[in-house]
Amino acid sequence: MVEGEGWPWPMDLNEYQQRAAETDQFPDRRGDRGLMIPLLGLSGEVGTLLAEFKKKVRAKGRYDGFPDRAREELGDILWYLANVASRLELQLSNVATQNLLKNQERWPLPGAPDVPSAPFDHEYPPSERFPRKMRVEIREGEPGKTVPMKLTADGVQVDIGDSLRDNSYDDDGYRYHDVMHLAHLAVLGWSPVLRKFMGKKRRSRPDVDQVEDGGRAMIVEEAVVAFVYADAEKNGFYEHSRHVDSDLLATVKRMVRPFEVNQRSAKDWEQAILQGYAAFRRVRANQGGRLDLDLDARKIQVARR
Repeated sequence: MVEGEGWPWPMDLNEYQQRAAETDQFPDRRGDRGLMIPLLGLSGEVGTLLAEFKKKVRAKGRYDGFPDRAREELGDILWYLANVASRLELQLSNVATQNLLKNQERWPLPGAPDVPSAPFDHEYPPSERFPRKMRVEIREGEPGKTVPMKLTADGVQVDIGDSLRDNSYDDDGYRYHDVMHLAHLAVLGWSPVLRKFMGKKRRSRPDVDQVEDGGRAMIVEEAVVAFVYADAEKNGFYEHSRHVDSDLLATVKRMVRPFEVNQRSAKDWEQAILQGYAAFRRVRANQGGRLDLDLDARKIQVARR
Protein backbone atom coordinates (compact mmCIF):
# COMPACT_ATOMS: atom_id res chain seq x y z
CA MET A 1 0.00 0.00 0.00
CA VAL A 2 1.13 3.56 -0.66
CA GLU A 3 1.38 5.08 2.79
CA GLY A 4 -1.39 7.55 3.57
CA GLU A 5 -3.04 7.42 0.12
CA GLY A 6 -5.14 4.26 0.23
CA TRP A 7 -4.06 2.97 -3.17
CA PRO A 8 -5.24 -0.64 -3.54
CA TRP A 9 -1.89 -1.74 -5.03
CA PRO A 10 1.84 -1.27 -4.48
CA MET A 11 3.06 1.37 -6.90
CA ASP A 12 6.27 0.80 -8.85
CA LEU A 13 8.46 3.58 -10.21
CA ASN A 14 7.25 3.39 -13.79
CA GLU A 15 3.60 3.53 -12.78
CA TYR A 16 4.32 6.52 -10.56
CA GLN A 17 6.17 8.20 -13.43
CA GLN A 18 3.22 7.67 -15.76
CA ARG A 19 0.69 9.01 -13.26
CA ALA A 20 2.90 11.97 -12.40
CA ALA A 21 3.11 12.86 -16.10
CA GLU A 22 -0.71 13.04 -16.21
CA THR A 23 -0.58 15.98 -13.78
CA ASP A 24 2.06 17.91 -15.74
CA GLN A 25 0.64 21.39 -16.36
CA PHE A 26 3.04 22.15 -19.23
CA PRO A 27 3.21 18.88 -21.17
CA ASP A 28 3.74 20.57 -24.55
CA ARG A 29 6.91 22.40 -23.64
CA ARG A 30 9.91 20.71 -25.26
CA GLY A 31 13.69 20.88 -25.15
CA ASP A 32 15.60 22.99 -22.68
CA ARG A 33 12.56 25.20 -22.07
CA GLY A 34 10.55 22.17 -20.99
CA LEU A 35 13.30 20.95 -18.65
CA MET A 36 13.71 24.34 -16.98
CA ILE A 37 10.61 24.13 -14.76
CA PRO A 38 11.15 20.61 -13.33
CA LEU A 39 14.87 21.23 -12.78
CA LEU A 40 14.18 24.50 -10.95
CA GLY A 41 11.37 22.79 -9.06
CA LEU A 42 13.68 19.97 -8.05
CA SER A 43 16.22 22.45 -6.71
CA GLY A 44 13.52 24.42 -4.89
CA GLU A 45 12.01 21.36 -3.19
CA VAL A 46 15.43 20.19 -1.99
CA GLY A 47 15.90 23.67 -0.54
CA THR A 48 12.52 23.45 1.20
CA LEU A 49 13.46 20.10 2.72
CA LEU A 50 16.68 21.62 4.01
CA ALA A 51 14.73 24.54 5.47
CA GLU A 52 12.47 22.09 7.33
CA PHE A 53 15.53 20.26 8.63
CA LYS A 54 16.95 23.58 9.84
CA LYS A 55 13.76 24.10 11.85
CA LYS A 56 14.20 20.66 13.38
CA VAL A 57 17.79 21.42 14.38
CA ARG A 58 16.83 24.79 15.84
CA ALA A 59 13.95 23.19 17.77
CA LYS A 60 16.46 20.78 19.36
CA GLY A 61 14.32 17.70 18.89
CA ARG A 62 10.94 19.33 19.63
CA TYR A 63 9.80 19.47 15.98
CA ASP A 64 7.55 16.39 16.01
CA GLY A 65 6.05 17.16 12.61
CA PHE A 66 9.31 16.83 10.70
CA PRO A 67 8.73 13.26 9.38
CA ASP A 68 5.39 14.32 7.87
CA ARG A 69 6.87 17.45 6.31
CA ALA A 70 9.83 15.45 5.02
CA ARG A 71 7.48 12.90 3.44
CA GLU A 72 5.61 15.68 1.68
CA GLU A 73 8.75 17.36 0.39
CA LEU A 74 10.25 14.04 -0.73
CA GLY A 75 7.06 13.43 -2.67
CA ASP A 76 7.44 16.75 -4.45
CA ILE A 77 11.10 15.96 -5.16
CA LEU A 78 10.06 12.60 -6.61
CA TRP A 79 7.44 14.28 -8.82
CA TYR A 80 9.96 16.68 -10.32
CA LEU A 81 12.49 13.87 -10.70
CA ALA A 82 9.91 11.79 -12.59
CA ASN A 83 9.08 14.79 -14.76
CA VAL A 84 12.72 15.30 -15.72
CA ALA A 85 13.01 11.59 -16.57
CA SER A 86 9.84 11.69 -18.68
CA ARG A 87 11.02 14.70 -20.63
CA LEU A 88 14.32 12.94 -21.33
CA GLU A 89 12.42 9.79 -22.34
CA LEU A 90 14.01 7.79 -19.52
CA GLN A 91 12.26 5.26 -17.30
CA LEU A 92 12.74 5.73 -13.57
CA SER A 93 13.04 1.97 -13.08
CA ASN A 94 15.98 1.85 -15.51
CA VAL A 95 17.57 4.88 -13.87
CA ALA A 96 17.23 3.20 -10.46
CA THR A 97 18.62 -0.10 -11.73
CA GLN A 98 21.65 1.51 -13.34
CA ASN A 99 22.30 3.50 -10.18
CA LEU A 100 22.26 0.38 -8.00
CA LEU A 101 24.57 -1.46 -10.39
CA LYS A 102 27.00 1.46 -10.35
CA ASN A 103 26.93 1.67 -6.56
CA GLN A 104 27.38 -2.07 -6.11
CA GLU A 105 30.40 -2.00 -8.42
CA ARG A 106 31.91 0.78 -6.32
CA TRP A 107 30.67 -0.49 -2.95
CA PRO A 108 30.16 -4.28 -3.06
CA LEU A 109 27.53 -5.64 -0.70
CA PRO A 110 28.83 -6.83 2.70
CA GLY A 111 29.70 -10.51 2.54
CA ALA A 112 29.83 -10.57 -1.26
CA PRO A 113 32.57 -12.99 -2.37
CA ASP A 114 35.72 -11.31 -3.66
CA VAL A 115 36.64 -13.65 -6.48
CA PRO A 116 39.94 -12.57 -8.09
CA SER A 117 39.61 -12.04 -11.82
CA ALA A 118 42.09 -13.93 -13.95
CA PRO A 119 44.69 -11.81 -15.76
CA PHE A 120 43.66 -11.07 -19.32
CA ASP A 121 46.36 -13.33 -20.80
CA HIS A 122 45.35 -16.51 -18.95
CA GLU A 123 44.32 -18.32 -22.17
CA TYR A 124 47.44 -17.40 -24.15
CA PRO A 125 50.67 -19.36 -24.69
CA PRO A 126 53.15 -19.23 -21.78
CA SER A 127 55.49 -17.00 -23.79
CA GLU A 128 52.72 -14.38 -23.97
CA ARG A 129 51.64 -14.55 -20.31
CA PHE A 130 52.91 -12.41 -17.48
CA PRO A 131 54.56 -14.40 -14.67
CA ARG A 132 52.09 -14.66 -11.82
CA LYS A 133 54.68 -13.86 -9.15
CA MET A 134 57.45 -11.34 -9.63
CA ARG A 135 59.96 -9.37 -7.62
CA VAL A 136 60.96 -5.96 -8.94
CA GLU A 137 63.88 -3.84 -7.79
CA ILE A 138 63.90 -0.11 -8.34
CA ARG A 139 66.88 1.98 -7.35
CA GLU A 140 68.18 5.44 -8.05
CA GLY A 141 71.41 5.85 -9.97
CA GLU A 142 72.57 9.42 -10.22
CA PRO A 143 70.53 11.87 -8.10
CA GLY A 144 67.09 12.47 -9.52
CA LYS A 145 67.27 9.60 -11.95
CA THR A 146 66.22 5.96 -11.60
CA VAL A 147 67.89 3.05 -13.32
CA PRO A 148 65.74 0.59 -15.30
CA MET A 149 63.72 -1.68 -13.05
CA LYS A 150 65.19 -5.10 -12.47
CA LEU A 151 62.52 -7.78 -12.53
CA THR A 152 63.00 -11.33 -11.32
CA ALA A 153 60.48 -13.99 -12.32
CA ASP A 154 61.00 -17.74 -12.41
CA GLY A 155 64.62 -17.22 -11.40
CA VAL A 156 65.42 -15.01 -14.40
CA GLN A 157 66.33 -11.33 -14.02
CA VAL A 158 65.73 -8.76 -16.75
CA ASP A 159 65.93 -4.97 -16.98
CA ILE A 160 62.68 -3.28 -18.01
CA GLY A 161 61.82 0.30 -18.77
CA ASP A 162 64.07 3.30 -19.18
CA SER A 163 66.07 5.47 -16.80
CA LEU A 164 63.66 8.20 -15.76
CA ARG A 165 63.84 11.74 -14.40
CA ASP A 166 60.99 13.75 -12.90
CA ASN A 167 61.08 16.15 -15.88
CA SER A 168 59.74 18.75 -13.48
CA TYR A 169 61.03 21.89 -11.78
CA ASP A 170 60.11 20.28 -8.46
CA ASP A 171 61.31 16.98 -7.03
CA ASP A 172 57.86 15.42 -7.13
CA GLY A 173 58.96 11.80 -7.42
CA TYR A 174 57.38 11.19 -10.81
CA ARG A 175 60.51 9.26 -11.81
CA TYR A 176 59.06 6.45 -9.71
CA HIS A 177 55.73 6.41 -11.54
CA ASP A 178 56.50 2.98 -13.01
CA VAL A 179 55.35 1.66 -9.64
CA MET A 180 51.83 2.47 -10.81
CA HIS A 181 52.28 0.42 -13.98
CA LEU A 182 53.33 -2.43 -11.71
CA ALA A 183 50.19 -1.87 -9.62
CA HIS A 184 48.03 -2.02 -12.74
CA LEU A 185 49.69 -5.30 -13.62
CA ALA A 186 49.41 -6.83 -10.15
CA VAL A 187 45.87 -5.77 -9.25
CA LEU A 188 44.18 -5.46 -12.64
CA GLY A 189 46.19 -8.01 -14.60
CA TRP A 190 46.69 -5.30 -17.22
CA SER A 191 49.54 -3.11 -18.38
CA PRO A 192 50.20 -2.66 -22.10
CA VAL A 193 53.29 -0.62 -21.20
CA LEU A 194 54.88 -3.45 -19.22
CA ARG A 195 53.70 -6.03 -21.74
CA LYS A 196 55.87 -4.32 -24.35
CA PHE A 197 58.89 -3.88 -22.09
CA MET A 198 58.70 -7.48 -20.89
CA GLY A 199 58.24 -8.92 -24.37
CA LYS A 200 54.82 -10.40 -23.57
CA LYS A 201 52.78 -8.98 -26.43
CA ARG A 202 50.07 -11.38 -27.57
CA ARG A 203 51.26 -11.83 -31.14
CA SER A 204 49.34 -15.09 -31.56
CA ARG A 205 46.25 -12.88 -31.92
CA PRO A 206 47.08 -10.04 -34.36
CA ASP A 207 43.89 -8.14 -33.47
CA VAL A 208 44.64 -8.30 -29.73
CA ASP A 209 48.29 -7.43 -30.36
CA GLN A 210 47.26 -4.36 -32.34
CA VAL A 211 44.42 -3.11 -30.12
CA GLU A 212 44.97 -4.29 -26.55
CA ASP A 213 48.78 -4.31 -26.64
CA GLY A 214 49.31 -1.54 -29.18
CA GLY A 215 50.44 2.06 -29.08
CA ARG A 216 47.06 3.59 -28.31
CA ALA A 217 46.56 1.36 -25.26
CA MET A 218 50.04 2.28 -24.02
CA ILE A 219 49.33 5.99 -24.43
CA VAL A 220 46.06 5.65 -22.55
CA GLU A 221 47.75 3.81 -19.67
CA GLU A 222 50.41 6.53 -19.41
CA ALA A 223 47.63 9.14 -19.47
CA VAL A 224 45.79 7.34 -16.65
CA VAL A 225 48.97 7.24 -14.56
CA ALA A 226 49.59 10.98 -15.10
CA PHE A 227 45.95 11.88 -14.44
CA VAL A 228 45.76 9.95 -11.17
CA TYR A 229 49.21 11.21 -10.15
CA ALA A 230 47.99 14.82 -10.28
CA ASP A 231 45.22 13.98 -7.81
CA ALA A 232 47.47 11.83 -5.65
CA GLU A 233 50.05 14.59 -5.29
CA LYS A 234 47.37 17.00 -4.02
CA ASN A 235 46.23 14.40 -1.47
CA GLY A 236 49.51 13.32 0.10
CA PHE A 237 49.77 10.39 -2.32
CA TYR A 238 46.74 8.91 -0.50
CA GLU A 239 48.74 8.21 2.65
CA HIS A 240 45.71 8.81 4.88
CA SER A 241 43.03 7.86 2.36
CA ARG A 242 40.82 4.81 2.56
CA HIS A 243 39.07 5.63 -0.70
CA VAL A 244 39.69 7.39 -3.99
CA ASP A 245 37.36 10.07 -5.34
CA SER A 246 34.45 8.48 -7.21
CA ASP A 247 34.53 11.08 -9.99
CA LEU A 248 38.21 10.33 -10.60
CA LEU A 249 37.47 6.61 -10.85
CA ALA A 250 34.59 7.28 -13.24
CA THR A 251 36.91 9.34 -15.45
CA VAL A 252 39.51 6.58 -15.46
CA LYS A 253 36.82 4.08 -16.44
CA ARG A 254 35.82 6.32 -19.34
CA MET A 255 39.44 6.64 -20.47
CA VAL A 256 39.93 2.87 -20.68
CA ARG A 257 36.51 2.04 -22.11
CA PRO A 258 37.84 0.82 -25.50
CA PHE A 259 40.07 -1.78 -23.87
CA GLU A 260 39.74 -5.10 -22.05
CA VAL A 261 40.52 -3.52 -18.68
CA ASN A 262 37.10 -1.87 -18.86
CA GLN A 263 35.88 -5.16 -17.38
CA ARG A 264 37.52 -4.23 -14.09
CA SER A 265 35.28 -2.47 -11.60
CA ALA A 266 35.75 0.91 -9.99
CA LYS A 267 36.59 -0.96 -6.79
CA ASP A 268 39.36 -2.85 -8.63
CA TRP A 269 40.80 0.44 -9.86
CA GLU A 270 40.62 1.89 -6.37
CA GLN A 271 42.59 -1.05 -5.02
CA ALA A 272 45.20 -0.71 -7.76
CA ILE A 273 45.61 2.99 -6.98
CA LEU A 274 45.74 2.64 -3.19
CA GLN A 275 48.07 -0.38 -3.21
CA GLY A 276 50.25 1.25 -5.85
CA TYR A 277 50.64 4.49 -3.95
CA ALA A 278 51.36 2.66 -0.70
CA ALA A 279 54.30 1.06 -2.52
CA PHE A 280 55.16 4.34 -4.29
CA ARG A 281 55.47 6.23 -1.00
CA ARG A 282 57.95 3.68 0.38
CA VAL A 283 60.01 3.55 -2.80
CA ARG A 284 60.12 7.32 -3.07
CA ALA A 285 61.10 7.79 0.59
CA ASN A 286 63.86 5.19 0.32
CA GLN A 287 64.96 6.26 -3.18
CA GLY A 288 64.26 2.75 -4.36
CA GLY A 289 63.20 -0.62 -3.07
CA ARG A 290 62.00 -4.12 -3.85
CA LEU A 291 58.39 -4.89 -4.65
CA ASP A 292 56.59 -8.23 -4.73
CA LEU A 293 53.77 -8.73 -7.24
CA ASP A 294 51.21 -11.52 -6.99
CA LEU A 295 48.82 -11.46 -9.95
CA ASP A 296 46.72 -14.33 -8.60
CA ALA A 297 46.12 -12.60 -5.26
CA ARG A 298 45.94 -9.17 -6.96
CA LYS A 299 48.51 -7.59 -4.66
CA ILE A 300 51.59 -5.42 -4.84
CA GLN A 301 53.62 -4.69 -1.72
CA VAL A 302 57.08 -3.76 -0.56
CA ALA A 303 59.15 -6.93 -0.24
CA ARG A 304 60.18 -8.10 3.18
CA ARG A 305 63.89 -8.20 3.73
